[in-house]
Amino acid sequence: MKKIWAGIMFSRSADLVDVVGLFGWVEEQSISFMGCINGAGVAGGESLSMARIVLVGGYAESLINFRGDLLVTMVQAGHDVIACAPAASPDTIEALAAWGVVYQPLPLARTGLNPFEDIRTFLALIKLFRKVQPDAVLAYTIKPVIYGSLAAKVASVSPIYSMITGLGNAFVATGFKAKVIGLLVSFLYRLGLSVNKQIFFQNPDDLAEFKRRGLLGSGGGHYVKGVLINGSGINTENFKVCGFPENIRFLLIARLLKDKGLSEYAQAAAIIKKKYPKVEFDLVGWLDENPACISQAQLDDWVSSGTVNYLGKLNDVRPAIANASVYVLPSYREGTPRTVLEAMAMGRPVITTSAPGCKETVVDGGNGFLVAVKNVDELVAAMEKFILNPELVVKMGKCSREIAEEKYDVRKVNKVILETMGLI
Repeated sequence: MKKIWAGIMFSRSADLVDVVGLFGWVEEQSISFMGCINGAGVAGGESLSMARIVLVGGYAESLINFRGDLLVTMVQAGHDVIACAPAASPDTIEALAAWGVVYQPLPLARTGLNPFEDIRTFLALIKLFRKVQPDAVLAYTIKPVIYGSLAAKVASVSPIYSMITGLGNAFVATGFKAKVIGLLVSFLYRLGLSVNKQIFFQNPDDLAEFKRRGLLGSGGGHYVKGVLINGSGINTENFKVCGFPENIRFLLIARLLKDKGLSEYAQAAAIIKKKYPKVEFDLVGWLDENPACISQAQLDDWVSSGTVNYLGKLNDVRPAIANASVYVLPSYREGTPRTVLEAMAMGRPVITTSAPGCKETVVDGGNGFLVAVKNVDELVAAMEKFILNPELVVKMGKCSREIAEEKYDVRKVNKVILETMGLI
């Protein structure tokens, strides 16, 4: 590997030392990305008592919605917990404080390739880690995993853990630019993950893809096998079974990204509504800066044509799920879709794709139906089965709840995470 050079000016010499130190470490990995981690982590079976844990995420609201139960469990186990993410709202900060979790803001651009923004994030994390001196770091989503892991290494923090919650647009998008970005992300993942003690994956396909790309290890050095977990889990006490609406109603909840299958959902809705005008299609979600996001004009067209009922972004999705008969997620790929777990816990049958991360949630013909990615005809056919056989809604919804309790209970998922990290 050739040396990596960059000319960057900093207002403080300490910042330059940190970046130069990182480049020096990168050069040391030229023989093998995955050189053995000297003394990283606790020995197998050994637990950290009264540890200080830093959790780093890319989206502040996910600290509540996706990691809330994990944070609470850590605190209840007697650990000091610090949650780090960009631009948390006052409500988010207040909720974390009520759980006994300290919030630390993080300058981070979730999307984009501005190197100066990313270096700013990297330096902020080094500063944070040196200040709070955590006993362990757990990061999730792409940039927190990469820069959180590398910053922890520079700050001499160990053990380091990461959670892969999906491949992201960099891996699944097509085109020359996407391929270049994918190569860059793979390179950065190799660097960041090489200092991890262990890495959590939410589905076996993502684990296999990371192995195929050589992101987890090499023959002569430290090899991280990866730990499979059943998504983020779902709190089955907060998401309870409830009755169904009188008429068949479908629901999709997601960030309004193309790869969530929004176009396929709208096309299927338009076809179904021509044949069954009383059937309704609800959509919950929001537009953001992600390059894969649909346009406002496209959303407006679906709403004005009466194809979908747009409910906007909801802080609490349970009323929307309660008002639905069937949950639909025609996604191209996921880690493990949280919204599917929420719908299953509330006793809703599911239509989703046979894509990685989605197919694990549905027993085809049991708690719902699996359809091919980007196949509108199969999606329409699956929807029509519920319209023509409404008794399937109750039957398959019951099966969904059983799977949620048995496989996706958040207590079971968090137990695997905490045991792997030596926190219980």
